[in-house]
Amino acid sequence: QLISRLRTTFQVELPLRGLFTASTVARVTELVEEQLLVRSDGPRVPSLRRVSRDGALPLSFSQQRLWVLDQLQPGATPYVLLGAVRLEGTLDAEALRRALELLVERHEALRTTFALKGAEPVQLIQPTPAWTLPVTDLGALPPEDHEAAVHRLALEEAGRPFDLSTGPLLRSRLMRFADAAHVLLLSMHHIVSDGWSVGVMVREVAAAYAAFSTGKPHGLPSLPVQYADFASWQRGWLQGDVLAKQVAWWKDQL
Repeated sequence: QLISRLRTTFQVELPLRGLFTASTVARVTELVEEQLLVRSDGPRVPSLRRVSRDGALPLSFSQQRLWVLDQLQPGATPYVLLGAVRLEGTLDAEALRRALELLVERHEALRTTFALKGAEPVQLIQPTPAWTLPVTDLGALPPEDHEAAVHRLALEEAGRPFDLSTGPLLRSRLMRFADAAHVLLLSMHHIVSDGWSVGVMVREVAAAYAAFSTGKPHGLPSLPVQYADFASWQRGWLQGDVLAKQVAWWKDQL
């Protein structure tokens, strides 16, 4: 997150290793200043802008790595991300379903699938689906068995593979233990999400739920760029001399 914010603010690209050696804000500042001083000698980091949705959209390098691994082991589940959120109090299940549907509408990555075009994988942004929120009623279980039931169902969900070519690559399930006790289970493939994204998802779903459950508009700001824009930015930046230097460094190390 720090590297991303420094890139956005100063248009410099700091190596991840630099942040581990620069253990203070002052030292990080020196690294940024060093990059600013020598930036005229090399290509400037381009700005991240929205790209056209017409035609094929490239994968980011991390997406391509995960896509290749999925081709090698179809149906494998090591890259299924799982999260469980405990919900206490009276729940409006329809407002929660609408909040999840809005999340998928707002974030193109959550409705993206992946296909081959020629010899290269591409990402395809799908229309927003009518979101479903299956409910598993566990009200008959004694309270002391609730935690074990959550873990059991979470493991079952983690063992369900995703099909990158058809999607969806996000799934949701609501577990009901009582009128005022629920657990929301979310699973997604790592190719469309990561740990940083989970915090964004939880905040947006919470805000949208609070609005929808009281009959108000969600009020979430529009998103100027999406992950597909980042992937195109990364591909456009890491090429030519910039990519050659990276490849040469790794060849030397290996």
